[in-house]
Amino acid sequence: MRKAALMVLGVVFTIAAMADTKPNAATYVPAADVDATLKKAPPSAVSDQPIRMVDAGGYNVGVAVVSRPRTSKQGAPVFHEKVAEIYHVIAGSGTLVTGGTLENPKPRPVDATEVSQINGPSVTGTAVHGGETRQIKAGDVVII
Repeated sequence: MRKAALMVLGVVFTIAAMADTKPNAATYVPAADVDATLKKAPPSAVSDQPIRMVDAGGYNVGVAVVSRPRTSKQGAPVFHEKVAEIYHVIAGSGTLVTGGTLENPKPRPVDATEVSQINGPSVTGTAVHGGETRQIKAGDVVII
């Protein structure tokens, strides 16, 4: 998956498998928590900041704020092995590439912050071949 081109700000809900436990009935994430998370990163920085990880009964559901400022350098494409993602774009627009095949795939180290705290096991590459490119904008929701 690759995000680029224009400023994109979204809330990501990730779902990852885990052991069976009793799930929470509901979890509320107030706008103030989203705003506070946004303030942690400088406006010109790429940010992928988790807010909550919730036990959903057999799955963890994570809520994070993702920001890709217009001036940021496009990162390497990445495939998350055990995570489904739901992006709700709340401001800006950009280009999202999904699917396809990673060129020069390389697993992220298990001790990398992205693996241990954000997305779980993932593979990065230098390019994507045969992916689907779409423009996304504020209000759009994408499930990956």
